[in-house]
Amino acid sequence: MTENLNLTSALLARLDELGGVSVYDKTRVEDIQLGEETDNLDLRSWPLITLSSGKTLAARLLVGADGANSPVRTFAGIDSRGWDYERHGVVATVQLDGHGWGGDAVKTAYQRFLPTGPVALLPLPGAFSTLVWSTLPQHAAHLKTLSPPDFTAMVNAAFRLSPTDLAYMHTLPSGQTSELAWREPHTPFDPQHIPQRITDVQPNSTASFPLKMRHAATYTGERVALLGDAAHTIHPLAGQGLNQGQGDAAALAATISTAVAAGMDIGSTLALESYNAERYQANNLLLGVVDKLHKLYSVGSGPVVWGRSWGLKAVDGLGVLKGFFMRRAAGVR
Repeated sequence: MTENLNLTSALLARLDELGGVSVYDKTRVEDIQLGEETDNLDLRSWPLITLSSGKTLAARLLVGADGANSPVRTFAGIDSRGWDYERHGVVATVQLDGHGWGGDAVKTAYQRFLPTGPVALLPLPGAFSTLVWSTLPQHAAHLKTLSPPDFTAMVNAAFRLSPTDLAYMHTLPSGQTSELAWREPHTPFDPQHIPQRITDVQPNSTASFPLKMRHAATYTGERVALLGDAAHTIHPLAGQGLNQGQGDAAALAATISTAVAAGMDIGSTLALESYNAERYQANNLLLGVVDKLHKLYSVGSGPVVWGRSWGLKAVDGLGVLKGFFMRRAAGVR
């Protein structure tokens, strides 16, 4: 994984190298309206963005990369459809008691599917990992109230104990550390198949957010293009949200480049048509697959559990098929 801070810093450094880019930091968008016709300019189809500093910008193309509750999407009048999962994602940066079973040379991500949702640890440099735990809203709220030792005990329990034991620990107002110490010796598991023990949680890194699936009716309008969460939001169980957004950005950049080379107006719906055609179908397919996986793994017993386990083992044993899924997940065709 690449930490968001490193990714953002690299992008800003690249923008600085290229030049010709104005960055408005610590500034928010106050309003977006269509412009007006004057004696010199006709801006009736151009978005006018008013910033909190009072500055107004006219956009030949306004790119909405402004999150799931996108003001740009609202301005463009583009509908977004989907549903809530009635789950919250708890995220935090945690420290392990080592650099992973493979050391710094081999980093492994872990995910366990629980009846209330998956819990995952995604490796960071050194002995750190990012926690993404999808669970019931009341469980998420409770986890955020725990002390750091009890919070780390709950994360360790999520990868080690039975769902029944974990459900009981969610009911305790405190004392999860001692509860795990009592229950863990009586629970069989292979230490090599789970993450190393969590020892601490980074201060102020714990947060939660509601999980939902949303998909905009279209990614483009007159002088507007949507990308990332403004265009689609996906369940985090496959870790594909950022990859989708990066795919959008690459496709939109290529579309703009083609339009410029052809002497087209980059904000016209005709110039943006290829971006919408390329990304909408690909994202819609992935949204559907991940949504079905969420529903499949929400079943806790019966033949469905056997069937999904067999299916995953079959995919893992078929190198060609496994490689295909890995390439698609990485955004490589």
